[in-house]
This record gives sequence, C-alpha cells and structure tokens, in this order.
Amino acid sequence: MRQPRGDSRGILDPAGLKRRVRFRRHLPAVPLRHWVEHYWLIDWDLSEPFEQRIVPHPAVNVVFQRDGDEPERAELAGVSQELFSITLTGSGRVSGVQFRPGGFHPFWRRSVAELTGRRQPLPGAVPDHVVCAGTDTERCQALNALLTGWAPRADPVNDEVMRLVETIRTDRNVRRVDEFASEHGVSVRRLQRLFLTHVGVGPKWVIRRYRLHEAIERAADGPLDWAGLAVELGYSDQAHLVRDFTATTGVSPAAYAQGRR
Repeated sequence: MRQPRGDSRGILDPAGLKRRVRFRRHLPAVPLRHWVEHYWLIDWDLSEPFEQRIVPHPAVNVVFQRDGDEPERAELAGVSQELFSITLTGSGRVSGVQFRPGGFHPFWRRSVAELTGRRQPLPGAVPDHVVCAGTDTERCQALNALLTGWAPRADPVNDEVMRLVETIRTDRNVRRVDEFASEHGVSVRRLQRLFLTHVGVGPKWVIRRYRLHEAIERAADGPLDWAGLAVELGYSDQAHLVRDFTATTGVSPAAYAQGRR
C-alpha cells in the first residue's frame, strides 16, 4: 500500500518546523488517491511567532486553517511560483490537501492556470459537515467528504499529464523540454498547453522546480561539489544554479547550508 511521502522537499529548515509544530501526513480515501498526494495536518501552540518558508511544489492545495478562537477559514491555493512564507502565532491548526501535480483538474474542470499564483476563498459554500476539527481521523474524514462531493471524473488526457509530471519528478535525466517532448511523442507546443491547462505552469518551470528541490535538500546534508551538482541537475554552470537557488529561497546555497548545520 502506498504510504504518504516521507521527504521534506520544498520545506526550508524542516527540522525547525518539526521542533515547533506537530506536522504529519495522511493518505486520503482510496478512491481519491489517484489525484491527491496526501493530507497534511499541522497544530501549534507557540510562545513566540514562528516563520516558515516553503518552496512550493507544482501542486494545488486546499487549506482549512483556524487561528486561536477565530472561525475556521477555507482557502484554495493555486501553484505558487514564488517563495511562500507564513508566520504562525499563538495556537492554531491547519488541515490541508496537497493534490498531485495535475490532480486538481478533474475537480476544477477548467484550466488550472486560472489559479496560478493566487490564493482565494474556497469557491462555493462549504458543507456544514466539512469542519476540520477533532482527531486526525476526523479531520481526514471531513476532507474525504469534501473531495468526494466534488465528484471528480477520470480523464485519459489528464492521466497522461500526471504521468509526464511524475516522470520529470523521478528522472533527473529530464533536463530539456524539447528532448522530453520528443521522447514522449508530443510537440513542444502541445506539451506546454497540456501543462498549463492541467498543472497550471509550463514544463520548463516544473523541471527547474524539481531540480531545485533536490539542490535544497542536498545543501542541508553537508559540503557539496556545486559545479558537479549543477551538471547533474541540468544547469548550464554553477553560477546559474547558485543564482536560481538564491533567487528562489532568498539565501545563497552556502548560507542555507551553514544555517542548517
């Protein structure tokens, strides 16, 4: 049986996050697993503010958040191309759905690019029974009820796009859009159109984001041959990787690695 993803890719300073909040992942109901990566739950009770930064995945999220005694709010978050930062204070909880890249399209049924870079209240009235409170099981059941109520429909084209994104994620040899398109028997133009419609961002961005996730993860593990890593990840040279890393995370690779150690 598939287990929730165990890596911390995209989370800057994951050890710091886990020291300050309760963070865990759970699988959705079986019929939803084709489209949903996992549910992610966070609870906190802090004596001082805590800022968490995330380098987002090419994925849509649905988020239920409650801060202190405030009413729970429901939000739809499209793929973010910028560094995401949130400051947590006091006590609260978050119950989130991370869709697989491309996995939100069967629920949305329109171009997912409409949501890219946007966070907005969850469209439509949220059913009364969808209140993400109580035990982890109860929170996951509420999310299952919400997503099942949207009645997603299987779509062969969408399945194709999800497979292509998964190939990019797992195969580090995927470095160029034109070569990838040719290998899979699709034109570059069609590949770009499919990714924008079903994922929300283009294939070049997806390739770069997954390679950068790997660079961030490896930077925290110890000293690196950055020139060699740049070649491995398909960058033209070390300087290009360093610029991309710094622009995305807000710190240089050396500063990030030193901070984690």
